[in-house]
Amino acid sequence: MNRKVLILPGIGSSGPGHWQTLWERSNPLFTRVEQRDWEAPLCSEWVDTLEQSVARSGPDTVLVAHSLACLLVAHWAAGSTLPIRGALLVAVPDPAGSCFPGGTLGFAPLPRMRFPFPNIVVASSNDPYASLAFSREFAGLWGGRLIIIGDAGHINADSGFGEWPEGFDILKSMLA
Repeated sequence: MNRKVLILPGIGSSGPGHWQTLWERSNPLFTRVEQRDWEAPLCSEWVDTLEQSVARSGPDTVLVAHSLACLLVAHWAAGSTLPIRGALLVAVPDPAGSCFPGGTLGFAPLPRMRFPFPNIVVASSNDPYASLAFSREFAGLWGGRLIIIGDAGHINADSGFGEWPEGFDILKSMLA
């Protein structure tokens, strides 16, 4: 793989056992986008940070977002003119859902437009943060390909996803 990959964690960043962290550690072309505040995210600030990171990385960049960072990608896509290769969006949370965390500002409502780049939405059939109906709806609105991986919780370390080789295979298909 020789394309630049930007890792976009959700609230709290991704801990040491999270697949995003493990992928980043094993590949020098993967870079985590560091946000100023991981615990009380402000969407406009996160979007500005992503815009700067993509500008530095260039058009051959793939975004790998988990949870709240998927909403970040949606808001960034709605306002940016910078081209990218594509985005892998894993466990997109529903900002109107009962489990959506408080302390986040500006992530709702979600943009309801087709992204100007290819994207894949990976969803779980028992994610506490989003129903399958929500995942289907937004994958369609964003022009994404939806992959449902079964009962996988929030597709994070707490759900038993460490290295997550199947997810890495999905990413490799985007980088080909």
